[in-house]
Amino acid sequence: MIDFEKELAEILANDPLGLLIHKPKVSSTTTADERLITSFEEINAFIDAKGHAPTKGRDIGERKLASRLEGLRANREKASSLMEFDRHDLLSGVVPIHNETSVAVEINSIEDIFADDVLGLLDSNNEESIAANIFTLKHVTKSQTMPVHIAKRKLCEEFEQFEAKFRQVNAELNSGAKKTIPFKSERQIRPETMFILQGMVVFVAGQGNWEKRKFGNYNARLYCVFDNGTESHMLLRSLAAALWKDENARQIVRHDQRNFLADKFNVSAEDQPTGYLYVLRSLSDDPQIAGIDNLFKIGFSTQPVKTRIQNAAQEPTYLMADVQIAIECELYNANPQKFEKLIQRFFSDACLDLDVHGISNKRYSPREWFVAPLHAIETAIEMVINGEIVKYRYGHQTEEITARNE
Repeated sequence: MIDFEKELAEILANDPLGLLIHKPKVSSTTTADERLITSFEEINAFIDAKGHAPTKGRDIGERKLASRLEGLRANREKASSLMEFDRHDLLSGVVPIHNETSVAVEINSIEDIFADDVLGLLDSNNEESIAANIFTLKHVTKSQTMPVHIAKRKLCEEFEQFEAKFRQVNAELNSGAKKTIPFKSERQIRPETMFILQGMVVFVAGQGNWEKRKFGNYNARLYCVFDNGTESHMLLRSLAAALWKDENARQIVRHDQRNFLADKFNVSAEDQPTGYLYVLRSLSDDPQIAGIDNLFKIGFSTQPVKTRIQNAAQEPTYLMADVQIAIECELYNANPQKFEKLIQRFFSDACLDLDVHGISNKRYSPREWFVAPLHAIETAIEMVINGEIVKYRYGHQTEEITARNE
């Protein structure tokens, strides 16, 4: 019969690698005291490397350490436990305490949060992401981001004064007096214009002043009335975004609008475009260029603009930087060079006076860049089309288009 106890004793005795020896599990959890010491040692390490105590400057990593040090100095209990590690006399002004009741720190700002983070719990391996990580939610279902062009609509209390206009435009569409054309440009949007958006007729009943908004862009608030009896005070570029998104969006115009343009540019159904008038926005990171608000290039190209600007970063005329298309207009049978020069002459007082150096370090003075709001450039293009531009002038100081004195 097998003697199990004897067999087990032999097995345990023949364990040269110690595989059968029970080893108590060591906890990997860092205690609060260890975290406190580690967080303080980070401040010491910063002083060792930089030669000075951290300050609340522009560097977020240094600012974090300075706030933490401030919090430690204000917390006598934690400061007392760190005295033996204070090799830079950072806590020399703190009176040690023993068995005193600590006072809760009052949190009123983000700065207070950093100051109370004496254990470094807000640390990140990437110092630039510290502030962002505070506000990052993980394992939370993301809410759907609503499109920026959606604006609240409400019941139009004065709809009766617009109702007859909607009935009239429907009748004119049925009779052929009005027609629809595709939406292609923001400059189609102006007071008294009508569009078809998501199956509804939208009437632009009014437009507010152009105002500078984010990133130096200009926008204007519209008063829009819909044929379903609602109204909205949306931004012009919000309406444009909605029209661009709706593949069936159209503008309602006179049936003879093409003939109206033909009077100006001799356009016929068989004609091909003679070129493209464009307005470009510089994407240069040169401070002397990037710091200029409303800087646009106005020019002409015989080929599609996207093709023309492919090598913009290598050409002085584009300020040796990539560009973004703000406006692109096809011209039919017009003299495109005269069109271009007329627009440039209109904004001549706003012409950019700046030299750039090409690849060969040769100096260039581009003369097609102008400092003017985009809405003013759009208006000028429209006035060239309708022949009204000779009656107006552009004021560079006021950034306004005003009528010439008779």
